[in-house]
Amino acid sequence: MMKRLFFQTVLMAVAATNTLKAQLPAYTLKDISGKEVRTDTLTNNGRPIIIDFFATWCKPCNRELDAISEVYEEWQEETGVKLIAISIDRAQDVHKVKPLVDNHGWDYEVLIDTNEELKRALGIQAIPYTLILDGKGNIVYRHNGYVDGAEEELIEKVREMGE
Repeated sequence: MMKRLFFQTVLMAVAATNTLKAQLPAYTLKDISGKEVRTDTLTNNGRPIIIDFFATWCKPCNRELDAISEVYEEWQEETGVKLIAISIDRAQDVHKVKPLVDNHGWDYEVLIDTNEELKRALGIQAIPYTLILDGKGNIVYRHNGYVDGAEEELIEKVREMGE
């Protein structure tokens, strides 16, 4: 009897955990102009946010952000989605982030996680790593890595949220 009660309690706890939606943990990052931004206050007026972790030295990351850049304006018009790119470049390489963003013409909000605190808090092992937040700030999708064309899966997930 005790064993069955224990397992029922464990199952209920697991079910409750799965129904809770994870949100971004609260960290203070800086944008590329040096202004502090709290991650728990990121918002898009009730619309989805794509968060893309990258680094200047990460070729797949740069290819992914370039591919999204080509269709970003259309995505925004269709779904209202906003993309926030978060660099995990170390402090000694932070000076490379703004020139990279400018050189590629990325029209994203760019934040810098120099100590990788947010990356670690989210359990991210490798980049590129992409999250989609719903209009309430809940993490509803996670994706690791990039292959050409994977950005289509991203926008499909965003579209599904609008249905």
